[in-house]
Amino acid sequence: MAFEGLTERFQNIFKKLRGKGKLSEKDLSEAMREVRMALLEADVNYKVVKSFVQTLTERALGSEVAGSLTPGQQVVKLVHEEMIRLLGENTSRIGTASKPPTVVMLAGLQGSGKTTTVAKLAKTLKAQGRRPMLAACDIYRPAAVKQLQVLGGQADAPVFSMGDKSGPVDIAKAAVASAERQDCDMVLIDTAGRLHVDDDLMMELEQIRDQVKPHEILLVVDAMTGQDAVNVTETFNSRLDVDGVILTKLDGDTRGGAALSIKAVTGKPIKFVGMGEKLDALEPFHPDRMASRILGMGDVLTLIEKAQTQIDEKKARELEEKIRKSEFTLEDFLDQFQQMKAMGPLDQLMDMIPGMSKIKGAQNMELSEKEMGKTEAIIRSMTLQERRKPEIINGSRRKRIAAGSGTSVQMVNRLLKQFAEMQKMMRLMNQTLPGKMMKKGNAAAPFFKKKR
Repeated sequence: MAFEGLTERFQNIFKKLRGKGKLSEKDLSEAMREVRMALLEADVNYKVVKSFVQTLTERALGSEVAGSLTPGQQVVKLVHEEMIRLLGENTSRIGTASKPPTVVMLAGLQGSGKTTTVAKLAKTLKAQGRRPMLAACDIYRPAAVKQLQVLGGQADAPVFSMGDKSGPVDIAKAAVASAERQDCDMVLIDTAGRLHVDDDLMMELEQIRDQVKPHEILLVVDAMTGQDAVNVTETFNSRLDVDGVILTKLDGDTRGGAALSIKAVTGKPIKFVGMGEKLDALEPFHPDRMASRILGMGDVLTLIEKAQTQIDEKKARELEEKIRKSEFTLEDFLDQFQQMKAMGPLDQLMDMIPGMSKIKGAQNMELSEKEMGKTEAIIRSMTLQERRKPEIINGSRRKRIAAGSGTSVQMVNRLLKQFAEMQKMMRLMNQTLPGKMMKKGNAAAPFFKKKR
């Protein structure tokens, strides 16, 4: 699970801070030491960690204390803001040409998941109303062209290929011409994976760039390689001047060093992240949302966006408003449970709910379909009033609910405790992060910008 270790460390740090009505310099120094260790253990670049902690300490010791927040809450707020700055502050969009087709070249190391990412990006573009064509320019890896054709078929995007007899430069040029004839407004060039120390293959990438003149060059990097991902980005950037990074396999990266270091060290933004093997498991990278996930505050906006594919706009707005006002009930929780099955892996969706990552760690929560079914049965055994006001559920009610759901009183108690923790985290999030996180209209912002 993405950032699991780092999230747990930050949750423990924040728990200590929230328990104090007033923070001394000793408390702050201890907290900053733990923040430093947490980031270093997550394989974040040492210089990045040093700068992060120094800036955070200076701000915390300064006069930036909001009257409505306790000192502990203020530190949480400052950590969140600095984490956003570290990750890139603004969402970086794909640049599109004023005159189509827009040409996007993808490069990366062998085994980084580049060919699959090309198909994922095509599927994402199609969902945005684009008409992408894939160019099979990897003529070296056995069956690479066939793989792209299969994936292209799954993404419902045409694939241009000339076999392995023509050179990659000629294939790329012909693909752009073919896209113009077929009225495709995007061309995604899948290049051969290579070692960044392979000078001949790096020169080939430079030739494709010089001949085809892509509007965007995206580097595909494996998140699980940690700080080495930063070195790869720096090397490719020195040869190609890349426009951004697609970070793959983030769902399996428990540390997060690559995500937290790339922008700060190389200056190149992360534009997309791969969160699974399926073609729809590619997400736009939003620094503010990712910072919230890392700190265990959830990612409500992304959850709402995913919900919008399953429920109508009116229900999505109602859900957002309830979370904003901390009025999320067990009835709403059940409604979301029923729709989560079609929205992606359950553990990833749970991480988008404020406080859920903390609960999962504390309770050693097993996120399986079986557990999901038990939770659903417990909530369904409650009356409408109990779902809306769980605080009225006393001992006798808990016994009745347990009997009706075929579970135990202990399981009912656990669910109620988890839900109370979730509500507490939602209230804290709304107090600590006013406006920024829950700004209306953010969720449906278009992900493309014109590139002149």
